[in-house]
Amino acid sequence: MSHFTAEKKANIFKTFGGSETNTGSIEAQVAMLTQRINHISAHLKTNRKDFSSNRGLMLLVGRRKRMLQYLSNTNLESYRSLIEKLGLRK
Repeated sequence: MSHFTAEKKANIFKTFGGSETNTGSIEAQVAMLTQRINHISAHLKTNRKDFSSNRGLMLLVGRRKRMLQYLSNTNLESYRSLIEKLGLRK
């Protein structure tokens, strides 16, 4: 995760988690995963044969899917607002 600066992480946690120290909230974790997924996807557009990064991307997408499923089961309103903020499920 070298492409994330401390300020960028803190901004993501503040925006989605409520505060910079609330790193454990599901919303903040999903937002961090989404940023990592977007970064790896951009990498794979130029490096199509990087199969290890492709496998890592699939693992991250699966983890995000499980977190979103948990969030939709526990707090549907928060799930819908998070999906809208991140631009997922178009």
